[in-house]
Amino acid sequence: MQKSICTWGAILALSVIFPAAAHDRARTPVRVPDLPGFMTLKCDFHTHTVFSDGKVWPDIRAEEAWREGLDAIAITDHIEHQPHKNDLPTAHNRSYEIARTHGERLQLLVIPGSEITRSMPPGHLNAIFLQDARKLDVPDWREALAEARRQGAFIFYNHPGWRGQQPDGRARWYPEHDELLAKDQLHGVEVVNAREYYPEAHAWCLEKNLTMLSNSDIHNPMGLDYDLHLGDRRPVTLVFARERSRQGIQEALFARRTAVLAGNRLVGREEHVRPLFERSIRMLTPQVRIRGTGRAYVQIHNESDIPYSLQITGTDPDLTFPEELRLPAGRVALLEVRGRGKDREGRRRVQLSCQVTNVLVRPDTPLAATLEFEVTLVPQP
Repeated sequence: MQKSICTWGAILALSVIFPAAAHDRARTPVRVPDLPGFMTLKCDFHTHTVFSDGKVWPDIRAEEAWREGLDAIAITDHIEHQPHKNDLPTAHNRSYEIARTHGERLQLLVIPGSEITRSMPPGHLNAIFLQDARKLDVPDWREALAEARRQGAFIFYNHPGWRGQQPDGRARWYPEHDELLAKDQLHGVEVVNAREYYPEAHAWCLEKNLTMLSNSDIHNPMGLDYDLHLGDRRPVTLVFARERSRQGIQEALFARRTAVLAGNRLVGREEHVRPLFERSIRMLTPQVRIRGTGRAYVQIHNESDIPYSLQITGTDPDLTFPEELRLPAGRVALLEVRGRGKDREGRRRVQLSCQVTNVLVRPDTPLAATLEFEVTLVPQP
């Protein structure tokens, strides 16, 4: 009995010295480079709470976004779709107010918005930077969108290929969207919604000068839809803003300064995604030496959280390269370079052409890029 008491005493003492590990309430930054003259903000402009058909309280949305390294979210509960109205009041501004209070504690920007939820066409549209969402609760969708614009809202077309309205999953543009575009009541399109990429929407943004967006449209707790502990993450809109503020984000959205980051895919205008790629990678060995038909390794550090997949398209009379190269996020990769001949000699700059296959500047066009380094060739004795 005495031994048992001593054993339990030791366990109790150890539990005081080494308490059970607590769940960390910590933020994981998303490393994406800034562009010249702009800061890159990670944003999700399509989220839901229990004040429409979501499954979480609004402050949880702010906490999730902060932990995942985001800079801003928009709370966009449905105007017309209120499945919890027997349990909660229909209070169109309340979810934003609750989320913003917690967001301010965490220095997370929370933007007011609503989802105007109509049959196709025009389908579902988000209006963000609203002043009073209650005024959008009207029978006529045209009047709802006109009111949103009177409030200065930025308006975008949601999930244009959603199978709930497009059974074949193909995104479609209707005359009603042309009408909204002509009235300055449509400014962007979701190129990605959740895990769906819509190449048609990507093309519309380029053809019609619309803002590209990538949003989660989250309803469940984030951890139910994304394996966050395994590095899985929600899609985000990269916003290239002059300042980290609601006004800075609003200005950038209207100026079309965005890109889409979803899974391992980066989508955007070349003027935006090219500097993102170029500022992500750093040559750790910009000079290599090769003797005869030997080999050398160019070490390339991808300093961002965006993995890159490269297809080598360039050739060289003195050197050979692999056909493909992967640059994992946050890691150093090796580019193997081999000499072609025993008697080659000289020192020169190599500009190796490649295509970054997971960075799209058009639906069927990857980013063309160049890897630059210096090679010294020494004849083999």
